[in-house]
Amino acid sequence: MAKTPLQFRHNGRDVALFVDGGTNLLVVLREMLGDVTPKFGCGQGGCGACTVLIDGDAHLSCLTLAEAVEGRAVETLDGIKSGPTLHPLQRAFADGFAAQCGYCTPGMLMAAKALLDKIPQPSREQVVEAISGNICRCTGYEPIINAVLAAAASLRASA
Repeated sequence: MAKTPLQFRHNGRDVALFVDGGTNLLVVLREMLGDVTPKFGCGQGGCGACTVLIDGDAHLSCLTLAEAVEGRAVETLDGIKSGPTLHPLQRAFADGFAAQCGYCTPGMLMAAKALLDKIPQPSREQVVEAISGNICRCTGYEPIINAVLAAAASLRASA
């Protein structure tokens, strides 16, 4: 099978590589670029563990063909912190005990970041809607929702 050239921006840096046709973005990120922050969960788009941002919008990388990100910007959890400084969402999740086993956390954080980038002062209902595509079997969602709201308040205070 012929390889397809692919160029995109990954967490702020330009990437150029060759991919097999039909390869999904999750495989490219994890296996070709070594970014293991998006998790492989169900592989069918039902759990949200693989959520990444493409041009600022949340997408399930297990369902996104790699070719679809040609010329676009892909952001993963590894790209939201600033050096050793955690993003306010990451800090709020840690402070609010919003991660237990942690498997869903990268996808939850990316879905929440997409929301806060568009709606800096979301309502509780908007947070619930934003993370509705992400499954967590540990927390019962309440700590996650509270952490997103706390991060929004923190971002407002620092602005």
